[in-house]
Amino acid sequence: MRLALKLDVDTYRGTREGVPRLMRILAGQRAGATFLFSLGPDHTGRAVKRVFRRGFVGKVARTSVLEHYGIRTLLYGTLLPGPDIGARCAAELRAARDAGFETGIHCWDHVRWQDGVARAGADWTRAEMRRAFERYAEVFGQPARVHGAAGWQMNAHAFAAERELGLDYASDTRGLGPFVPALEGGAAGVPQLPTTLPTLDELIGVDGASADDAVARVLALSREAPPQGHVYTLHAELEGGRLAPQFARLLEGWRALGYQLVALRELYAALDAAALPRCRVLEGPVPGRSGTLALQGGAG
Repeated sequence: MRLALKLDVDTYRGTREGVPRLMRILAGQRAGATFLFSLGPDHTGRAVKRVFRRGFVGKVARTSVLEHYGIRTLLYGTLLPGPDIGARCAAELRAARDAGFETGIHCWDHVRWQDGVARAGADWTRAEMRRAFERYAEVFGQPARVHGAAGWQMNAHAFAAERELGLDYASDTRGLGPFVPALEGGAAGVPQLPTTLPTLDELIGVDGASADDAVARVLALSREAPPQGHVYTLHAELEGGRLAPQFARLLEGWRALGYQLVALRELYAALDAAALPRCRVLEGPVPGRSGTLALQGGAG
């Protein structure tokens, strides 16, 4: 059984501090992973406008955002200028690749993408993606092959652009198993490897659940594996920070269940891409997360 670890890196602090810590944890468990990087400015502070989004205040209260992100990060893009992650952290980004981990693109500007893409047009979407792809090629000296959208936020233009930009596959959605997004006019996006398990921050605080309770819940849900394997999304700012001990226990628990812990590419390599179902992508809620996300839908 395979379980792919998809590691989203949202912030400057997560890149500088969380990524090296997670690399050490993963190496200690001989686990593979895919690191998806935010490559432009860290404007985390601008997320304050989400206070009006249903469920956001409750999630902030449950997951101790200040403890995980730090006051400086929460001021970037408002009272403090947002540091350019790709320009200032190129060495940290390349270190993940040099350690044998798969790398790919999360976004250019995390807050701008997460808050803007769902209603954006083709020009805005392609411009944001192009900036990220150009920066990735500048840092790594080769084109990106995988993309995982910030906040699981996408639109039809983004799915089309992934194919135009030469990606092999992506992990932008939540769902039950690999599929190909059905687009308008009979077109199709690149294969999707959706996140299949809840994240720790979606479980912590729900009905009083502690971080250790969340670990137990994820492991319980992992006991049954989809035919092509699970995908678990973690965050450099959380599992690479205060939740590092819980993440280490997750790795141990998955090993005990018989899982190989791999990068997304290993799941993709085992697929027959031509036989994947075509599915529509819908917008819908996910328990423990505010707003709506891109979800795997029915046959398209």
